[in-house]
Amino acid sequence: MKKRLWSGIALAAAATLVLTACSGTGQETTNGGGDDTASESKGFTYAVVTHSGPGDAFWDRVKSGAEQAGRDYGAEVLYNSDPDPAKQSQLIDNAVAQGVDGIVVSMANPDGLQTSIEAAVEAGIPVVTINSGMDRSAEFGALTHVGQDESIAGAAVGERLSDEGLTNVLCVIQEAGNVALEERCSATAGSFSGTVENLQVDGTNDAEVKATIKSKLQADPSIDGVLTLGGQYGIDAVGAVEESGSSAKVATFDLSEDVVSAVSDGTILFAVDQQPYVQGFMGVTALYLKSLNGNDLGGGQPIYSGPAFVTSDNADQVAEFAANGTR
Repeated sequence: MKKRLWSGIALAAAATLVLTACSGTGQETTNGGGDDTASESKGFTYAVVTHSGPGDAFWDRVKSGAEQAGRDYGAEVLYNSDPDPAKQSQLIDNAVAQGVDGIVVSMANPDGLQTSIEAAVEAGIPVVTINSGMDRSAEFGALTHVGQDESIAGAAVGERLSDEGLTNVLCVIQEAGNVALEERCSATAGSFSGTVENLQVDGTNDAEVKATIKSKLQADPSIDGVLTLGGQYGIDAVGAVEESGSSAKVATFDLSEDVVSAVSDGTILFAVDQQPYVQGFMGVTALYLKSLNGNDLGGGQPIYSGPAFVTSDNADQVAEFAANGTR
């Protein structure tokens, strides 16, 4: 396991070097590197098909990374998303019908996407999976997977929550049926010295997320920790704690500018960053290198984009990148 982890970390470090060289900010108003002229077109077209729901800031960063890679490489990137596995499968099928040069896909529900992904591979279209579905990626014929190992990340979070002295933690799941989110909560519970209870919320409605967490905190004063699985929901949890009068501590997966600020001032204990910009950027990068030079990244292993922990010790350094939309 350690050998696999360090291999992934090395690949993630390589991803960071690529980002540094490209100097992309993730802002759609720029063409990367301060140069207003996009790279010469190579004629490649890549589809990025994710399970993002409306209003999810995490996926805005994935999209920014993918589109920045497209600009840097002179490739066209077609981004589409749908949280419904059946509709996401249709988007994959549409990309195959369009004859794209490669597909980047997130697999929150691998079983629901299997037929479409395998059909794309059978049609000779390279596929790279990102974010979710790491364990099924190679089985479906994908070149590699870019993301974090949810078991490793969740276990590390459980240990940190134990070190904070917490005993009764809510794990807030914002997408029903998302295997990656469920795995995070399960791994956290496995390494945590206290009790972890899952709480399902509707991640498309922040007001409802806050209200649901608030109601749970009011009903059970013994809850002393709230772990959210997305940055914006961490902010919702902070509001719920304040409004409920609870003394529960908040920790979260994923970043936003607000989350980094909250970590810096101690309102949020820590954030676990799987670096979504890297997932989008490296997903397209892997396809581009396959198209350009026949390269296969990953060596049969996933490319780890995280976990990277943001705490009060390093939040100020991360803040600049969060403001740019790349963290």
